[in-house]
Amino acid sequence: MAPKITLYFLQASRCIRSAWLLEELGLDYNVKFAPRENGAAPPAFKKEAGGLGKFPMLIDGDITLAESGNIAEYLCDTYDSSHRLLPALGTPERYAVLQWVHASEATFALHGLAILYARWNQKSGDVEETEAGLSKNVVKDLEYFEAELAKSSGKFLFGDEVTAADISMHFSLVFILARELGTKGNKFGRVEKYIKDC
Repeated sequence: MAPKITLYFLQASRCIRSAWLLEELGLDYNVKFAPRENGAAPPAFKKEAGGLGKFPMLIDGDITLAESGNIAEYLCDTYDSSHRLLPALGTPERYAVLQWVHASEATFALHGLAILYARWNQKSGDVEETEAGLSKNVVKDLEYFEAELAKSSGKFLFGDEVTAADISMHFSLVFILARELGTKGNKFGRVEKYIKDC
């Protein structure tokens, strides 16, 4: 019998979070993969996936889900009965993990994307000056992340076991550091070690 879960996976994207979660949970799933064309999702792939044509997109039976954070919560709530990746509903530990699941996009990726979009789209003015102004947020984010890592009893955010928080944050951190989005001249050794440990 074919798996009931299908993950629409766009090359070099947040889809890695959903695939990583599916693997951690040991679930059978199909992957519909598309390489980027001129840096973007192919139009036919966007149409097939539906919704806004953004990725990841996950189908589980009759349920279709978008947004990596939403998919993470759904997969953990539905399939992680031991609450290994996301603590149980109503516990303070759950909301600590979810803070990072959502911060990965709403803070870290957002601040990095602002710089990337300035590089791509700013037609007048000094792009480097714009980037320098926007970099303050990225540096503050990374310094905060390093401070939070220092509080952990292990190599990940919440000890020595990967959680949904780590899976979500990993992509955003790699995205920022690999493209030097606001990090020029700064070193974040603890973040770099964390990325390798993940």
